[in-house]
Amino acid sequence: MAETWVDIPAGSGWGLANLPYGVVDRDDPRLVVAVGNHALDLRAAAAAGLLDRTGIAREVFALPRLNGVLEQTPGHWAALRDAVVTILTAPSEPAADLLLDRHTAGTLMPFAVADYVDFYASEHHATNLGRLFRPNDEPLMPNWRHLPVGYHGRSSTVVVSGTPIRRPSGLTKPPGGALARRPSASLDVEVELGAVVGFGNRSAPVPAAQAARRIFGFVLLNDWSARDIQAFEYQPLGPHLGKSFATSISAWVVPYEALAPFAVDGPAQDPEPDEFLRQPEPRGLDVRFELVLDSAAMAESGAQPDVVSRPLFRDMYWSPAQMLAHVTSNGAKVSPGDLYGSGTVSGPDRGQYGSLIELTWRGADPLRLPTGEMRSWLHDGDTATITGWCESDTNRVDFGEVTGTIVPSPDAA
Repeated sequence: MAETWVDIPAGSGWGLANLPYGVVDRDDPRLVVAVGNHALDLRAAAAAGLLDRTGIAREVFALPRLNGVLEQTPGHWAALRDAVVTILTAPSEPAADLLLDRHTAGTLMPFAVADYVDFYASEHHATNLGRLFRPNDEPLMPNWRHLPVGYHGRSSTVVVSGTPIRRPSGLTKPPGGALARRPSASLDVEVELGAVVGFGNRSAPVPAAQAARRIFGFVLLNDWSARDIQAFEYQPLGPHLGKSFATSISAWVVPYEALAPFAVDGPAQDPEPDEFLRQPEPRGLDVRFELVLDSAAMAESGAQPDVVSRPLFRDMYWSPAQMLAHVTSNGAKVSPGDLYGSGTVSGPDRGQYGSLIELTWRGADPLRLPTGEMRSWLHDGDTATITGWCESDTNRVDFGEVTGTIVPSPDAA
């Protein structure tokens, strides 16, 4: 790959191999591409004519969200990526006036979420929850290996990393207790990868073998879950208020093209999926995650938080393309800006579980924080941070982080 005139720290996951998209500057929102510790201003680059050869109208780059870019074709996306690389590697006078400081510019919601579906694509996670909730039955439901199970979420409650998460209240019935409306006492995190859809399908089903080209890129995602609210409401129709209060995503959308070198074969699928859901290998992605918990007491004492989990996306049974194909299989329309969560990313070992309900086995084996505090579920003042990256011997691509701090419910006594 060509050398860039931008100063990029050694070992950075924000080099030319990544080039994720975001939005910065609350007072004057603009589209940018992250590179090193900087952000390339796409609006200014377009105004200077540097993006004309992409075939995307200049007006698209003046929009305050990424949706105008998402509406373009994969050919336009590739041309835009090539144009950005050209700007950053041009041997002529560097366009340094197009660069902003990535860390001080202030990141915003990168795109308007058109629709949102969250899946349940990890066999390890689904098996763990089946054993917790149905200890005497087969942990996986009969449909699980035949289709990507999911539920329809609320796009209006998707928020960008750093947004405080207010503890939800709802009807709960503790074991041996009375049914009452109260603040959730079992607030959880879910380590996930979110797929951001580009151009839509005009209501035509899109098979898995063709679905990947409609995915623009990926974000880190935390599907915050109130397990006690969920436990009382979910039968027979599944999650609703226990999850719809907030979903956090990272501020940077990593292009699918940047992840191509990290494609891997997924786990064997047995039985073989329906023909519509079959996807040629490699269908998986070697994305690595870390989940860190920090409490108010830790922050006050300066104690360094521990990594409590390191899930691997390569363990996911169903791929993002298979999830998108399943959404369209009945003729449903998908649109630019649709967001599809993978469901909790979990592995075979406890150190790879992507949720507290698994890590503490529904509270039976709490986590011990560096301050000695115990955690079965999130307390007010706790901060959960998920980071993600892909890495090889020669290359690294970072997603940044998705973080949120729990604030008290307005119904708290």
